[in-house]
Amino acid sequence: MSLRARTCVQLSLAGALLSLAVAAPPASAGQGRAVPLRIATYNIHAGTGSDGVFDLDRQAAALRALDADVIGLQEVDVHWGARSQDLDVAEELARRLGMRVSFAPIYSLDPVEAGGPRREYGVAVLSRFPVRSAANHEITRLSTQDENPVPAPAPGFGEVTLKVRGVPVQVFVTHLDYRADPAVRVAQVADTRRIMARERAALPGARQVLLGDFNAEPSAPELRPLWEELTDAGAGTGGTYPAAAPVKRIDYVAVGKGVRVRGAAVPEEAVASDHRPVVADVSLDRRAAGRD
Repeated sequence: MSLRARTCVQLSLAGALLSLAVAAPPASAGQGRAVPLRIATYNIHAGTGSDGVFDLDRQAAALRALDADVIGLQEVDVHWGARSQDLDVAEELARRLGMRVSFAPIYSLDPVEAGGPRREYGVAVLSRFPVRSAANHEITRLSTQDENPVPAPAPGFGEVTLKVRGVPVQVFVTHLDYRADPAVRVAQVADTRRIMARERAALPGARQVLLGDFNAEPSAPELRPLWEELTDAGAGTGGTYPAAAPVKRIDYVAVGKGVRVRGAAVPEEAVASDHRPVVADVSLDRRAAGRD
């Protein structure tokens, strides 16, 4: 082969390799892009609105209007009784919204009639993403089903793990004690932090989100430890309870490290429940996933 021919072949190979290098991004390309996610929380009052009417169609419409990818629900009935027409409210809402559901009961009682489904009440997560795993953790509770309750560990702190465009996300949903005395909430916050730290260590790099009705306002001393690790996405938004004319903000979307809040709102939904929902747009840091 002549010198000129060899030179032409070398130039052609060099050009082809250069084209491949331009066409194929490095393995790390895209890892720095933030992943958008819309998350929400809603205490659905077992399907009953602020007008005292049970109406799942109305509640499903309110949830659909949030256009959220992930929604934490509190006060969820599953075959609980007449107040919710003995329905599995978690499954019903998931079906109407076309979402996956994971239910975590606080109470699971024997059926009224033998052979019937268990009567359950608790929290749930609705998700547009497949649920990779789910858990129902115990935290300190003062039961509303016992005549003389004492604080004791009980279930109803739900967790699901999702994979959102390659980023692992641990979503927790909770309903803290409603009583004026904050003692039980103090214990619940300590339990929450312990469990979330343990789950974070078990899946390094997972992003964490805590959704729920905390039954306390942001400045409450018992909530202060939460803000050491979490960001209150709804800071500066309006009240959430009571829905008809809110006077306090007790419902939260809280996010952990690697989750940036882009915006949040309390929709003016005054009828579908006795609480208003909270919705937040966040972005998940892909770069640090799996490395922190």
